[in-house]
Amino acid sequence: MELFDNLIFGFSVALTLQNIFYCFIGCMVGTLIGVLPGIGPIATLSMLMPFTFTLPPVGSLIMLAGIYYGSQYGGSTTAILVNLPGENSSVITCIDGYQMARQGKAGPALAMAAIASFAAGTVCTLIVAMFGPPLAEIALQFNSPDYFSLMLMGLVVSAVLAEGDMAKALAMMFVGLLLGTVGTDVASGVKRFNFGIYELSDGIGFVVYAVGVFAIGEIIANLGDPEERSVFTSKLGRLWPSREDLKRSILPIVRGTAMGTFFGVLPGTGPAIASFSSYMVEKKLAKDPSRFGNGAIEGVAAPEAANNADAQCKFIPMLSLGIPASGTMALMLAGLTIQGIVPGPAVMKTNPDLFWGLIASMWIGNAMLVIINLPLIGLWVSLLKVPYRVLFPAIMAFSAIGIYSVNSSAFENYLAALFGIMGFLWRKLGCSPVPAILGFVLGPMMEENLRRALLVSRGDPLVFFQRPISLAFIVVTVVILIGMSLPKARKKRGNITG
Repeated sequence: MELFDNLIFGFSVALTLQNIFYCFIGCMVGTLIGVLPGIGPIATLSMLMPFTFTLPPVGSLIMLAGIYYGSQYGGSTTAILVNLPGENSSVITCIDGYQMARQGKAGPALAMAAIASFAAGTVCTLIVAMFGPPLAEIALQFNSPDYFSLMLMGLVVSAVLAEGDMAKALAMMFVGLLLGTVGTDVASGVKRFNFGIYELSDGIGFVVYAVGVFAIGEIIANLGDPEERSVFTSKLGRLWPSREDLKRSILPIVRGTAMGTFFGVLPGTGPAIASFSSYMVEKKLAKDPSRFGNGAIEGVAAPEAANNADAQCKFIPMLSLGIPASGTMALMLAGLTIQGIVPGPAVMKTNPDLFWGLIASMWIGNAMLVIINLPLIGLWVSLLKVPYRVLFPAIMAFSAIGIYSVNSSAFENYLAALFGIMGFLWRKLGCSPVPAILGFVLGPMMEENLRRALLVSRGDPLVFFQRPISLAFIVVTVVILIGMSLPKARKKRGNITG
């Protein structure tokens, strides 16, 4: 009954004209960046972050969330029509979606992607509403040692499950932690790692780092990619799937939703892993596996349900524990901090309008995305024909204006350019920047909880092993590291992330 009352309160917040407008803008922008390959939600959220400072916290988070889960919808359009995934999570959709387009079934493929995403999003929004508050109640019992151990486990898990080599992911995590320590130490007043540069006395701005690594770095990387695109626009065919298509897709949607929910709450697992896993499950369960890769509609329904479920369930650890499970959630966590809201379990009590308003807006946003995606397929197809060399100057200008608007500092634009080069080099070296941004965001909070725990225990490090919750997190962290260091586990991990 309390859940029902909270949802009614959430809808009363989300259904104001102002918040409906922010939700619509987020869904539109999310769909757009999902359709246009080479931009991505992290880069877009980084660019838009400065412009949300003047917005109310609830409207700001609703819009940013709409961009995130909207991009998962939009990515399927390019995957089906161009065989070019707008998002990493849509790579699997290319396999059967593009073959359906070649067979004149682009319409049903696009409609099924929207239906699967809507169904998964609706279910997972309810899961967030059901499990978020109980997790927050448990988290309120945590002390500083528990929070430090939890954040340490989250960072290690994100590095272990990130794409590419585990050693490189762990190294990137430490790079993020080190970058987070730049600036003046709050406790002692000592300037750390600023190399005598006055502008670094307050530390590296989150917006500067995120825009540089994810927006500018992405642009530099994409300029080297070929732009040849073959869009199937003449054979969209009927839009609605047949009864047989719907019958074949029901169970894959259910299984894909379950798979996405599971991976959604794990730190470091992007929607791509959920999509891949759901596709492989459907192929193994199929009576005729040879259909997959030749236009099986289940190969569209299951991955699309999984990636949207993963995106929605990423909000559970972020809202209830204050722990980001992905790079995008780290950006949203930083957005909350910038708005003056302390992330963590207390948010549900101190800012109930933000928590329940966001959850209610997810239902509204999922409905909007179905309405936006299907009728505007022609518009998205036209946008696909715009060359990337025409888009990137506007993205660069937008990024520079956003960075300058935060502190009116030209130095921060130069710093963002430096991070852009670093982001490009990291990609070339096969180093995922996601563990680095998680370390950058969580680093200061980890340091604060570490200091607080050691002050209370008078410098005794055993405090982290004396509390059962903290000890459990440390044990899990060690077990994960040992398990993933075994040759068999490394080989299996390489097959999944590759």
